Amino acid sequence: MASTNPSFMNGVPELLVLRLLRGRKMYGYEIVQAIREETGEVVSLGEGVVYPVLHALERSGAITSARRTVGGRSRIYYALSPKGVSRLTELTELWSRITGAVQQVLVGGGRAGLV
Repeated sequence: MASTNPSFMNGVPELLVLRLLRGRKMYGYEIVQAIREETGEVVSLGEGVVYPVLHALERSGAITSARRTVGGRSRIYYALSPKGVSRLTELTELWSRITGAVQQVLVGGGRAGLV
């Protein structure tokens, strides 16, 4: 099995970041680790993927950021904004439709068998 994620997963980093931030404020590397842990290491996104997503979400107003010093280290913590909550709802619904459609094909309940 290839170690890279399929191209249809392009929207998944944004969805996962928003979902993780729904629960609490987090800093970038913490998000990288949480994605790996919470997906049972099925999805592993590096900092080179997560940080550009964070910056784009911040530019769009979906998240906010604040610098904090914790344990002597300065970190930027990200939090979900009301606009981010709406975006999360939108992406969650889209992902549910996509996965449901793929599942229909996999179990043979879709139109694919009507040829």
